[in-house]
Amino acid sequence: MKYGYARVSTTDQKLANQIELLKLAGAGKIFQEKFTGTTTERPEFQKLLRTLKTGDTLIVTKLDRFARNTREALARH
Repeated sequence: MKYGYARVSTTDQKLANQIELLKLAGAGKIFQEKFTGTTTERPEFQKLLRTLKTGDTLIVTKLDRFARNTREALARH
């Protein structure tokens, strides 16, 4: 299964562009939230991580939607 993750940092920002790109990339289910990236306690992101299984694909439009730096990204394995 291909999953997408869309996030904006403030409530006045829009998710529509990211969602469209994720759909074009083949995401069958998209998790989305308006939540600051300065914390790793993002509820929808945590739900997504619990959903992912071996063989699934995670799609993001930009790496900073997933993690703020390499160390944080590697800790997510």
